[in-house]
Amino acid sequence: MAKMDFSVINDTTAKSFIEQKNLIKRVFKGNTVLCPICKQALEMKLPVKDQQDTLSGIRCKKGCTDIELDMELVL
Repeated sequence: MAKMDFSVINDTTAKSFIEQKNLIKRVFKGNTVLCPICKQALEMKLPVKDQQDTLSGIRCKKGCTDIELDMELVL
C-alpha cells in the first residue's frame, strides 16, 4: 500500500489560513481592505442585540469574500 503525500495540500491550506488571518487582523484594525476578487471594500458585520440570527463576519457586497466569524455581543 503506497503512502499518500499530503504535504502540498497541507502547505496550501496553511498559506490560505495565514492569509485569511492577516486579512481579518487588518479589517479589525480599521484598515480599508479590498476583496482580492472584485476589489470592493470589505465590510465587517457585528452581532446585533436581540437578533441572534445575524451572521457576523467580513464580506464584500458581491459575496466573493465571505468569512463567517463566531462572535458574541458584549454589553
